[in-house]
Amino acid sequence: MKQTPTVTQLFICFSKIGLSGFGGVLPWARRALVEREKILTSEEFSSILGLCQILPGPNIVNLSICVGSRYRGAKGAIAAALGLTLGPIAVVLFLGVLYEHYSYMESVKGVLRGISAVGIGLVGATGLKMMRDELKYPAMFLVVLITMIAASYFHLGLGWVVLMTSPLAVFLAWKKAHKI
Repeated sequence: MKQTPTVTQLFICFSKIGLSGFGGVLPWARRALVEREKILTSEEFSSILGLCQILPGPNIVNLSICVGSRYRGAKGAIAAALGLTLGPIAVVLFLGVLYEHYSYMESVKGVLRGISAVGIGLVGATGLKMMRDELKYPAMFLVVLITMIAASYFHLGLGWVVLMTSPLAVFLAWKKAHKI
């Protein structure tokens, strides 16, 4: 891992992440934070993201705040969150003006369908990369299986799924850490 990132480096890193995606930047966040900048390990990214998914608000904003806070406290959290959001807000406002004037065109509709397909592919690829980490400890697949069944078959909300699976996940993680 590199040195602790400065507030400016956090702002720039998250600005790049924010401007890299359209409709979802989680794949870019993982690539930037784990693979390029090496600010987090793959396991740290997965752990922080897991926490961010149960907190209220957008996962990626929660992630930026957690990472910024981890390295530079409140200033880092603010820098990372602003870096993540300022550029995309400007782009969305500009695109909104363009869309208002050109949305009737079939070519514009086609471009937007293509962009959504790319977004789905990126999210899927990131899920597969994160799943590779879990292959190191197969017992955790039980948590994944219970989560999938609870959410898809029983249609339980996130809160209930977390309440059901957390004790098992914590136990398995403890067991892994203590090599029992």
